[in-house]
Amino acid sequence: MKKLKEIKPYQVLLFTAGVLFILAPVMLFIPEEGWDINGMKIRFLSKEKLLHPIKQETADISNIIAAVDTVMMETEDVLVQHENKSNGDLGAPNGGEIITESTTNLEMNEIGLTRLHSFFEKLSSLSEKKSKLSILHYGDSQIEGDRMTNYIRERLQNQFGGYGPGTIPATNVYNTYSFNQTYSDNFLRYACFSRDERLQSKKYGALGSASRFTPDYELDTIDINSLETKTGWILIEASRKAYKRAREFNNVILHYTDCKAKTELRIYAGGTLIHEDTLIQDGKYHSIPLTFEKTPEPLKFEFKGKVSPNICGFSLEGDYGVQVTNIGMRGSSGTIWGKIDHSTISPMFSQMNTELIILQFGGNAIPFFTDSAKVDRYARYFKSQINTVKKLRPNSTIVVIGPSDMSELVDGVRQSYKFLSYCVKTLKESSLETGSIYWDLFSAMGGANSMPAWVEQDLAAQDYIHFSNAGAKIASQFFYEALMAEYGQWARANSK
Repeated sequence: MKKLKEIKPYQVLLFTAGVLFILAPVMLFIPEEGWDINGMKIRFLSKEKLLHPIKQETADISNIIAAVDTVMMETEDVLVQHENKSNGDLGAPNGGEIITESTTNLEMNEIGLTRLHSFFEKLSSLSEKKSKLSILHYGDSQIEGDRMTNYIRERLQNQFGGYGPGTIPATNVYNTYSFNQTYSDNFLRYACFSRDERLQSKKYGALGSASRFTPDYELDTIDINSLETKTGWILIEASRKAYKRAREFNNVILHYTDCKAKTELRIYAGGTLIHEDTLIQDGKYHSIPLTFEKTPEPLKFEFKGKVSPNICGFSLEGDYGVQVTNIGMRGSSGTIWGKIDHSTISPMFSQMNTELIILQFGGNAIPFFTDSAKVDRYARYFKSQINTVKKLRPNSTIVVIGPSDMSELVDGVRQSYKFLSYCVKTLKESSLETGSIYWDLFSAMGGANSMPAWVEQDLAAQDYIHFSNAGAKIASQFFYEALMAEYGQWARANSK
């Protein structure tokens, strides 16, 4: 066997010196932003970065985290500790005294303040009127699986009454503790924000998604009688892992639309048939309500027909109070409202008595901003989306929650995305111009370069984008306090 040649130390030194000699001119003359060659960005260590390397900047969030009332987050039993307290000086309908101060603020103009006070008026009368109202929380993957929403829901329901997880999708695809659901293999989910499966009719309803147990046929091109009859089922039950309020409900509402062929429905509770029906075949939005004395046994909805309607979701509610619905839209930037049939979503808004709509978007657009002009275009487009929502539900109050801090890797260190701060600024301006309320999540968590600190404390994931469950609770607490501080000030002014 041939003996390997031994490499001398001086040879390693000469080789290294030679490589540095060759690369030195590149380091001396390459621009800070690199070279753009045929659309390909070529970057290299510059002289400035060699002499003055970038250091990791991490915002100090110790005071921010210390200000959170963590006692309210330790156990679900503690979460309901205020439930039996007296109403206090501010006339809280159900859950004791309301706070009047917060470490963060809701921002709004006079129009937004009027709309917010209108919502507070409806909120404050829920207990005495035994009525219900809905809050719909739309957002991207930051809230999917009921993160953030679940904590906000529990706090509001403890304070103003209400049970159940709100309206859930027909077929859930995200992990969640708030309810349990299974369904037959032939049920397929369609979403307005999906790149793949979308409905031809755009009749998704208020959740922006719907499910079918047969394909989305082009009915003008086929003979319905030639199709085979199919059966599909969806099973729903309360989750023992959910917060106390979310796992209790006695009203269940099936929402559907675009039924154009005979569809039979059988509903079973704990295996016992409790309801039979035939869905209305006019293609419009309809609902089927069910009422129980207490939280029902697992409910199985069995559908049978040749052409499936669009099943838009199920509302799981109490008799009165606040219903808070989580609508996570992974990958969406909130520019969805032109992709949904308005004749379907408006009546569903009305049926749910939707009074507050939260829009939490922006994070999915930020990585793609290469200049301020693109940020401006996005803000203008998002403004038009808000105005569309206002037309769909004219008397509702709209709150925009801006994006959180997000970090990208730049020369080995984590930095906030370049146009993130500017995006927050422009989104806020556009939101206020529509008469909406704005809550600045970016500033609430510490501003620029705060995400690395959240990751270090296990409050955010290693992707430096999404909150962990613990971090989501803290962010939710910030928002809840900001909302309740405004409510407390309104209640105090109106109690005189």
